[in-house]
Amino acid sequence: MPQTVLLAEDDRAIRHALERALTLEGYQVTAVADGVEALAQAHRTPPDVLLLDVMMPGIDGLQVCRVLRAEGNSTPILMLTALVETADRIAGLDAGADDYVVKPFDVEEVFARLRALLRRTSPVPVFGGGSASGSADVLKEEPQASDKQISAAGLRMDLQARRVWRGERELELTRTEFELLELLVRNAGIVLDHSTIYDRIWGYDFGPGSKNLAVYVGYLRRKLDEPGAPQLIHTVRGVGYVLRED
Repeated sequence: MPQTVLLAEDDRAIRHALERALTLEGYQVTAVADGVEALAQAHRTPPDVLLLDVMMPGIDGLQVCRVLRAEGNSTPILMLTALVETADRIAGLDAGADDYVVKPFDVEEVFARLRALLRRTSPVPVFGGGSASGSADVLKEEPQASDKQISAAGLRMDLQARRVWRGERELELTRTEFELLELLVRNAGIVLDHSTIYDRIWGYDFGPGSKNLAVYVGYLRRKLDEPGAPQLIHTVRGVGYVLRED
């Protein structure tokens, strides 16, 4: 069966072009013009992935995200946005989006990001490639069925329930934040380079100019950090990130 995409875009030309391109790529596409229709369709026939424009009349893409996440809906969401400031990207992540594409975009980039999101929700594990720093050689394996909980640096993660605590405080994380933190916890004390993290979390590298990873790390830090407590995620300049409790 083809994978299903719910596309919500108020610009008619963009909506029709994306609907045609996605259909030719092999997806089964339902295209709507606003957030109200998107929510109604998502409730009526849940898709495999949602592709939402941020700026739409009435209910915008961010509000659609918030409603679905509040309902416990974990369907991956890719945002289409003309907003490029870091604060705008963080707003999308906070609303529950998994990834975003900045307009104007290349349709091949949309395809690549959709494939990455769908791989992450597939039961088949995705394994990363090599890395310049050699960290891929020591990456821990993907979780097995019996691997229910992991912990490091004062963090505890329940992988089946997708819950995480720092000490006694439970953290509310998005899907991508949880997967990024899981990768860091499994490799606590090991410096993971940017390309390895991109490969393991998104399935491909966005390139040296991308701020996608930095945005997610920054937002994850804000949820993890506590006054008077040591910072857990450390930047190794020119290389990547490491989880450790100093």
